Amino acid sequence: MKKKYQNAFFIFGVLVLAAMLTQLDFRQAWEGLQKAGYWFVAVIALWAFLYIFNTTAWYIIIKSGRTDKTKSDGIGFWWLYKVTVSAFALNYATPGGLMGGEPYRIMMLSPKIGTQRASSSTVLYVMTHIFSHFWFWFLSVLLYIAVHGLNVGMGMILGIITLFCILGIGFFLRAYRKGVVVVLMNMMRRLPLVKRWALPFFEKNREKLENIDLQIASLRGQNPGNYIAVVMLELTCRVVSALEIYFVLMVISQSPSYLDCILILALTSLIANLLFFMPLQLGGREGGFLLSTTSLGITTSGGVFLALIVRIRELIWTFIGLLLIKIDKKSS
Repeated sequence: MKKKYQNAFFIFGVLVLAAMLTQLDFRQAWEGLQKAGYWFVAVIALWAFLYIFNTTAWYIIIKSGRTDKTKSDGIGFWWLYKVTVSAFALNYATPGGLMGGEPYRIMMLSPKIGTQRASSSTVLYVMTHIFSHFWFWFLSVLLYIAVHGLNVGMGMILGIITLFCILGIGFFLRAYRKGVVVVLMNMMRRLPLVKRWALPFFEKNREKLENIDLQIASLRGQNPGNYIAVVMLELTCRVVSALEIYFVLMVISQSPSYLDCILILALTSLIANLLFFMPLQLGGREGGFLLSTTSLGITTSGGVFLALIVRIRELIWTFIGLLLIKIDKKSS
């Protein structure tokens, strides 16, 4: 990636991160860190491990798209790990989420494997990342029923969530077969606020967008084993990330249930993703933690403490990801 683009991503991320820090109560944050103690260190270290799942999934997709298996594309796993962490940092800091990290992924990959392959592998990874969320939420509904049973009110809520997940899973299964880029561009060029930009862009790049969709469909069709492995990696990452909640609840409870931690994560991530347009998902994530923890019998103060620690972790890893943008010896 050219130095000027690298600097642009870095400066943009730092400015948004600075704005996010102004929303943090530093005294409350310091008291929370003191209370969490070494468990907070465990939370930070956990995410260094979780990003390995994300990187591995993307790495498999990229390698599956190679046409010449005898020629190396020069993409090392730990280089891709660095790009992954930085991309997620940009997504955290960007209103709309995917507007920051995914262009960065494509621009970093393009010099190594070409723009179209970089675009298709990035889009396919993002699709799989979101697809795994729908499966996580759907399976969490079944987990809740198995652990806590049902009443009329909760049955209605879970029914709505189940329908939402089934529709989402169905959409992505269709997108995997036929591609999704052209479909999304057709939708965008009909939206009043963006059609003036989207229509010329679509017409100018129609062939390239169609080729990206063909590559997405072929990657999934020709390598079904790799496709399943990527979905399972992303789904496993969701389940293992519930350890973060478990670690924090260990500070305020001696015997948190790991199954309840999975349910807290599922409901919180669902609410936060529905509010995807907010940078760092401000408000949505905190509200999700309060709603999910209190519904499972955890005190309101416990939900506030959990939300605070997770927010500080997000800020720290966003800062780390932005720093990694500047660490690229091959930048020009």
